[in-house]
Amino acid sequence: MPRPVAFVSVVPSPYQRDIFGALAQLPELDLRVFYLEAAAPDSPWPEKPLRDFEKILPGKWISLGHMRWHLNWPLPDLSRFDFVVLNTLMSFTAQPLMRGALREKHWIFWGERQRRYAGGWKKIVHDFASSPLHKAAAIAAVGSAAMDDYRERFPNTPCVNIPYHCELQPFFDAPPCAHDDQFIFLFCGQMIARKGLDLLLAAFAQISPRIPNARLLLVGREAELPGMLQTLPAAVVNRIEYAGFQAPEKLPAFFARANAFVLPSRYDGWGVVVNQALAAGLPVICSDTVGAGIDLVHRDLNGIRFPNGNIAALANAMERLATNRELAEKWGAASREIIRDYTPQRGAERWLDLFDSLNP
Repeated sequence: MPRPVAFVSVVPSPYQRDIFGALAQLPELDLRVFYLEAAAPDSPWPEKPLRDFEKILPGKWISLGHMRWHLNWPLPDLSRFDFVVLNTLMSFTAQPLMRGALREKHWIFWGERQRRYAGGWKKIVHDFASSPLHKAAAIAAVGSAAMDDYRERFPNTPCVNIPYHCELQPFFDAPPCAHDDQFIFLFCGQMIARKGLDLLLAAFAQISPRIPNARLLLVGREAELPGMLQTLPAAVVNRIEYAGFQAPEKLPAFFARANAFVLPSRYDGWGVVVNQALAAGLPVICSDTVGAGIDLVHRDLNGIRFPNGNIAALANAMERLATNRELAEKWGAASREIIRDYTPQRGAERWLDLFDSLNP
C-alpha cells in the first residue's frame, strides 16, 4: 500500500510544485498538499490549476511586522497520514498543529536557514515559534548551511539536507543569444534592499566607466527600484534594462540573454534563481549569505562568492568576468555540470529516503 504523506505549505510556488509533482508520481506514496493561501502578494506568479492532490485551505492572513501570519480554519484531518511535512513556522496555523494536533504524529519541518536575532521582540517571537522543532521527527533543511544551523540549534532532532529541486530543462534547452559586442549581467528577483539590488547598482556604476560594453538586465517585481535608480548617473541608468516581472515559463529566454548571473542578497535562505542560472550555463556571482551559493557556487570553478555587503569585492568580481569572456564561458559550462542532478525526480528520491529512514 502507498504510504500516505501530507505537505502543509504556504503558497503554490512554481519551484515547490515541481517537487510535489515528482512526489505524486512515486508509487510508494499517496500524496496530499495543503496550501495556506492561493497566491502571495509579493510574488505574483500566474495562477495555475490545482492538481488532484492539491488544495487551498480556507482562511486569511494578517500582517505582523514584515511577516504575514496565516490563520486557516477548518483544518484538514491529518490523522490518517504517516508523515506530515510543515513548510511554515510563522503562522497561526502551523503553531497549533505542531503543539497540538501533530504532537503524537511523525511530523517533519522543511525549511530554509532561519535568521539569527541578537535580541529584542523578534528574537523572542522567533525562539517561541521554533521551539516545537525539538520534538519534530526530523528537519529537512534547504541547503547545507541550513542543515548546519538546525543541527546546532536542535541537536537531538535528526536533520538532513534536501535543497530545492525544480524543473530546469527549459533553461538547459533555451538557445543562447549572440551578443559579442556586450557583456550582460542578469539579476532576477524582487528589486529590494534585502536582495542587495542597491549593492549591485553601486558596483555596476563603479565598473561602467572602465567596461563600456557592460550591461545590466533586471527581471522581477519593481518594488524599490525607482528610488534606487535615482541615485545613479544618467549614463549608468541608460545601460540598465528593466524587463519587469516575468512568468516562470518566460524566464529561460531572459537567462539565455545573459553572460553572467549576480545575486548579491544580504540574506537569502536558498535562492532558486541560482539553480536556474546554473542550468542556463551562466557563471554566478553571489554574496556569501546566499544559501544556494554555498552549495552550488564554487570559487574559480563556476563563480565567485563575495563578502556580504562588500561593494568593492562585488565590483571586482563583475569586472573579472566582463573582461574575460573565455573564463565566463568556461565557468558557465561547469555550472551546467554541477546542477544536472538537481531534478525534481532526484529531489523526490531524497524525500522518499527520509521517509524510509524514519519508518513509523
